[in-house]
Amino acid sequence: MRDFLRQNHIRVLQTESAEQAISLVRDHVAKGTDGIKLFTGSYQGEGKVAVLPLAIAKAAVAEAHRHAMPVFTHPQSLDGVEVAIESAVDVLAHTVPQSPPWTPDFVARLKRANLALIPTLTLFDFEARKGGISARDREAWIAQMVAELRAYSQAGGEILFGTDIGYTDHYDTVLEFTLMSRSGMSFQEILASLTTNPARRFGYSSRRGRIAKGMEADLVVLGADPALDVTALSKVRYTIRDGKITFREK
Repeated sequence: MRDFLRQNHIRVLQTESAEQAISLVRDHVAKGTDGIKLFTGSYQGEGKVAVLPLAIAKAAVAEAHRHAMPVFTHPQSLDGVEVAIESAVDVLAHTVPQSPPWTPDFVARLKRANLALIPTLTLFDFEARKGGISARDREAWIAQMVAELRAYSQAGGEILFGTDIGYTDHYDTVLEFTLMSRSGMSFQEILASLTTNPARRFGYSSRRGRIAKGMEADLVVLGADPALDVTALSKVRYTIRDGKITFREK
């Protein structure tokens, strides 16, 4: 991660107090930031996870919400999720690698906290291959993430589509749609994670997320029917933004 940050000239600022967290959020607001991401759980290597102190997380989230900005988190562990719940974070940016199986009671707590989940299942395949993990262990790891998504989606938790592109360079979304389908999500539920769910979560449902008269003309035209094969969602013929074609399949 440190190498990636250096190569891309990204500086992740460290916070040591609630006051500093508030100051950093305000600085981001002044620079036009649309949202805040916290590392409530940060992998340190050798199975160790550093957990963001709850007081710092609460201060950052409260300040972001004062400016109507959503807050995402990288949870990493169950303790990281607990901080997210207690601090009123809006979105878990990933399923949770270092977590026991999600019980109905735990899932109910996530729902009561109104947390949305971005699974980023392909990320874990990417990380496992990069780390040279055996095929058997890689499949077991991914199965754990799929099980977490299954538990939350079947309980009616809000799912948002995401890939973590930028950290990874795996642009092909076929595997993500395949794994989401493996979790038991229907085509309609996966489509909602791409459209109506994020529009509602981020306050755009009055003008985006649906095809209807009066809505903004932001459309994706596919080359096959995803109701027959959900991976067709990755086979894009055209993208249209505000009524203008911005991408055309060659």
